[in-house]
Amino acid sequence: MNRQFAVLSITAFALLLASFGAPAQQFEEIGDYRVHYSAMNTRMLPPDVAGAYGIQRSANRAMINIAVLRKAESDSEMDVPVRAALDVSAVNLTGQPRGIEMQEIEEEDAVYYIGTFRIANEETLTFTVAVAPEGSAAPPETFTFQQKFYVDE
Repeated sequence: MNRQFAVLSITAFALLLASFGAPAQQFEEIGDYRVHYSAMNTRMLPPDVAGAYGIQRSANRAMINIAVLRKAESDSEMDVPVRAALDVSAVNLTGQPRGIEMQEIEEEDAVYYIGTFRIANEETLTFTVAVAPEGSAAPPETFTFQQKFYVDE
């Protein structure tokens, strides 16, 4: 499968998740930027999409996807993807850390970052994301979010 089809597949898959009320992509506003993020079990990815990105599909693995967009100057324009320096970490409720190495993906007009990590059933993780958009003079900004994961074997 070519990567262009994979991009379309992952976009369609994200829309499908949103339509069924699954944890949809969320975002944080940081100055002139919107940082979109989502986290999900890798088992939810179609096999061809996971293969195209080198993501291991497993009940005990999850992924985080982050995109940084410069806000459009008007309602008639689209937000513009930008590169960013990211530092992403997670910790469960008992304080056990999860190292998350982020990989930059650039395809046509899109730039986003993905990282995978291990999970346990009914585990709640608190993610800390530090973002420094390329071209921004501001110091990195940090936000956190929580998500509970389920392992379905």
